Amino acid sequence: MTDQTIYALSTVYGKSGVAVIRISGPDALKSVAALTSLNIENIKPRYAYFTILKDPRNKNTLDKGVLLYFKAPHSFTGEDIVELQIHGSRAVINSVMDALSGLENYRLAEPGEFSKRAFYNNKMDLTEAEGLADLIDAETSEQQKYALRQMEGGLKDIYDGWRSELLNLLAHLEAYIDFPEEDIPSDIENGMNNTVFKLKNAIIEHLNGDSVGERLREGFRVVIVGPPNAGKSSLLNTIAKRDAVIVSDVAGTTRDAVDIHLDLHGYPVIFTDTAGLREAEEEIEKKGIEIAYSKIKDADLLVCLFDASKDSVQLFDNIKKSFKNKIIYVANKSDKLTFEQCSNLKNQGCLVISVKQHEGVTTLLDSITAEIRSCFTSNSGLLITRRRYREALLNVCENLQRFGFDKEIELTAEDIRLAARELGKITGRIEVEEILDKIFGSFCIGK
Repeated sequence: MTDQTIYALSTVYGKSGVAVIRISGPDALKSVAALTSLNIENIKPRYAYFTILKDPRNKNTLDKGVLLYFKAPHSFTGEDIVELQIHGSRAVINSVMDALSGLENYRLAEPGEFSKRAFYNNKMDLTEAEGLADLIDAETSEQQKYALRQMEGGLKDIYDGWRSELLNLLAHLEAYIDFPEEDIPSDIENGMNNTVFKLKNAIIEHLNGDSVGERLREGFRVVIVGPPNAGKSSLLNTIAKRDAVIVSDVAGTTRDAVDIHLDLHGYPVIFTDTAGLREAEEEIEKKGIEIAYSKIKDADLLVCLFDASKDSVQLFDNIKKSFKNKIIYVANKSDKLTFEQCSNLKNQGCLVISVKQHEGVTTLLDSITAEIRSCFTSNSGLLITRRRYREALLNVCENLQRFGFDKEIELTAEDIRLAARELGKITGRIEVEEILDKIFGSFCIGK
């Protein structure tokens, strides 16, 4: 870690009532002495001071604001921190930042550097840091809830617990390596096998979340498919409550896949309108249909929409055979159907709607929400939110699968050591310099 003191604007740059500038490092108090008339010998930690800020070069007044001091190690970064709450005009922000730039051993913070310093000073592990990044990026209530759980150490506790069990096993194995003349008692050997078996099953169960945590971060993919003129684009416009896509009676109007990002009862959802599925001769329409099938392949949920006045649900039999995830069958244009026809469609498991009359769309959205919500279990506070977590956990399972006493004990111990190392990669308990810049580089400057 560098011994330089860093500073950055921690609020959004622009016109606002209040802006916060954060300063962290060994010389953080130097800014108090330089910009104010406060006596740094008497300044109290966690006490708010209303003070005049002056330019140290010419003593011109820059602003009147609130100053707070957080003494190391009891701060976000574990270093001395000074926070300046100033008026949020561009002129004030620029003048205070310019004054700080002239202080010796001061420099502008890099993206995520405050959180990176917190990590290095053992204020958080990597899962907590990434939970903080997710909280900053959260756009829905569910994203906020699960980011808070991760930031509070939910994943850290479970991964550190597993790693601790592995290190205990490793300590026992290395003891027998140091004393090769001693055979491992059968009860201890059985106990180790049992521990590895239980641990491997716990990790497999954790992995079986089917990427729901990653979907919560990125958005659940709901793809609307069906033949031309079934009402797919009209349905998407109704869901989006705006004219997001062109609607026309001419078949084949939609040539590409159109994504709409929405907050559906707290869950981030990406709705995708696709080209009508049919045998096409025109080259551009063919390309649109190819894109539609690629979107189907990647979907978390399919809405198979058809014009119930002329088509049947059997249109989607081929898709049903190949699609692995959930499908909701939707019969559109109920305004053209009799009561008996609607009843028959419902008996076939279809939702019956009329996009034109705005009937049944709310029920469809409730069904989509229910399907997304069903992905979450009682253990959903421990969601795998990053692909790198999943890859590391799969490597842990591979190493534990190789574990056994049917080979030299040094190799048995190495299986456990490698498994523990993979868990350490997730939390940052080993040397992981190669991934730190990638993680913290996604943060905003003042965090």
